[in-house]
Amino acid sequence: MLDVKWIRKNLTTMRESLKKREIEADLDTLLNLDDERRECVKKGDELKHLKNLYSKKISQLKNSSKDPQDIIKETQKLVLHIKEWEKKRRNYEQRITDFLLNLPNRLHPSVPGGDDNIEEKRCGKLPKFNFSPRDHQQIGEDLNILDFKRAAKITGSGFVVYKGLGARLERALINFMLDLHISQGYKEILPPFMTNSAATTGTGQLPKFREELYKCERDDYYLVPTAEVPVTNLHREEILKEDDLPLSYVAYTPCFRREAGAYGKKIKGIIRQHQFNKVELVKFTTPQTSYEELEKLLLDAEEVLKKLELPYRVVRLCGKELGFSAAFGYDIEVWIPSQKRFLEISTCSNFEDYQSRRASIRYRDKEKGLIHYVHTLNGSGLAIGRTVVAILENFQDENERVRIPDVLHPYMNGVKLIERGGVSELARSRS
Repeated sequence: MLDVKWIRKNLTTMRESLKKREIEADLDTLLNLDDERRECVKKGDELKHLKNLYSKKISQLKNSSKDPQDIIKETQKLVLHIKEWEKKRRNYEQRITDFLLNLPNRLHPSVPGGDDNIEEKRCGKLPKFNFSPRDHQQIGEDLNILDFKRAAKITGSGFVVYKGLGARLERALINFMLDLHISQGYKEILPPFMTNSAATTGTGQLPKFREELYKCERDDYYLVPTAEVPVTNLHREEILKEDDLPLSYVAYTPCFRREAGAYGKKIKGIIRQHQFNKVELVKFTTPQTSYEELEKLLLDAEEVLKKLELPYRVVRLCGKELGFSAAFGYDIEVWIPSQKRFLEISTCSNFEDYQSRRASIRYRDKEKGLIHYVHTLNGSGLAIGRTVVAILENFQDENERVRIPDVLHPYMNGVKLIERGGVSELARSRS
């Protein structure tokens, strides 16, 4: 959440930021509300000062054995007026808070405007096939490792059942990513898969994206849309030590999002699902080091794709594409042969102090002992389902088999190929 004082002082910057996002927000209304709030504070303070004077006068009258009843009555009237102005102040403060909770983060000056992201780099070679490559859904169904029909029978559209080596591949990727990121210095967290309203508000999902969340109505809990929510809230309403920063966490969670419904008829397979697995990276840093740490986080996420031998590119997100809470971000996009395009598989973002203000996550600097808001960072390392898509499509061969990347062999009990007929277990000794 942004500070209204900052917005007032940087109104032009904020308007430019909203223009880059192609979002309209009535900042004049916000400032008018803040003017009214400040007037209430001024009136309340004046009345409180007068009440203090009356209180002193009452004491003086009592000490001189004079009747203070007239001033007592006036003081009682002042108390009522003070309560009225306090009520008005709280009303304006709530309206300001509601406005700010729905206002996106300010953008870093380097974020491009327009509709186009800026490509930063490409890594890996695109596969070349001497046959017409199939899409991941056809591959998965032919190999009997992805079952969409039974998932729809169990739940509905937008879900999948992983079977046999498909399930093992999903699990292998989760364990591989966790092990890799732990070796990079991240601390593993296994958080709850549900969060309360305060936690979900702290990272920016509420109130803006309420309709996209799955809610347990009876308990007022939300199924996590990403591990970013519970992991960031580990330190909600805490004051950290500067010497402990940066804090780096990695967490696996299933993720639950209604948004898939809007795309289900347009996008086949497991690219968009209501439920999917993800390994998430979260960092807490000082403002001075947050962009340096973002570059490190990006490289850590890229390392997953490098070890999996998957071709990808990195793009700097434009204002229109950047997430609601982010000030700056990169997308890592993996190559999908059936679509002949790169597809987003990870977003690495710097939220600066936007989430920490909402969640009251601060640190005490060691030089002067002053308290500041931390900067929070987040990145997928990676979305597991889309990684499965990339493996199935990039490593398919003319014999309708799929090669398992070398780095996953230990996690697949030595299986190197997934092939038709369920005989893939025999492929341990093949190449």
